[in-house]
Amino acid sequence: MATVTVKAQLLLNTGEVVSCSTSMVEGTETELLTGTTYATAATSIGQFANGKVITQLIQPPTAPNGISYAYLERRGAIVSVIPVALDGKQESPCPMPASVVLQAGDVIRVMASTAASRLFSYSVITNNGIHAIFTGTPSGSGNTDLTHVLSGQSIGQSLTGLRVMAHMATSVDGSKLSTGGVLCLNDRGLPVGGCSAIVPQNLQPKLNSMGGYNVNLNFVARVTTSA
Repeated sequence: MATVTVKAQLLLNTGEVVSCSTSMVEGTETELLTGTTYATAATSIGQFANGKVITQLIQPPTAPNGISYAYLERRGAIVSVIPVALDGKQESPCPMPASVVLQAGDVIRVMASTAASRLFSYSVITNNGIHAIFTGTPSGSGNTDLTHVLSGQSIGQSLTGLRVMAHMATSVDGSKLSTGGVLCLNDRGLPVGGCSAIVPQNLQPKLNSMGGYNVNLNFVARVTTSA
């Protein structure tokens, strides 16, 4: 795994721009800190911008080879998913998915990947404002059920009784994805919603509100691959 530089430019509600830059080992989820070009020290976002709000992602977290997901973490929980992009494949800036007043201790976590990593990442936002990320790594032809990056639970266990209102998915598998992305299956194994997957090397992933669904216990987020 190579060590790469992940960057982001974040606009705050005060009009300030926070420039972030951190070296990370691919395949290892790592905190994205402020860069030292425009700040005196590399600092966590919560400490640097305590009491302020990230309103826009002028440049979402980007990596040179592959990138899977990012999120704002507070006390061990995801408070906002964050769109990601590949260096040179950023289409346009986008709003921060959640309006969160930053606190000391808040951190941005990023998963930078190798170009060949088959890690499938699925970020969701529910009707009551819960944000979650589910991942899985296909290894050949067959099904891969995604699990929560923090708890290891299925989507049904994590979000039962809630409705997915917005979501996005990333994968390098492209044509190997038999359903084009991820499907949510109910307790009878029937699809009730889903999300197409974007290859970050080709296009910037963004949240969309198509294919939303209600989640109940024993539901799974399933990725099916042909190879």
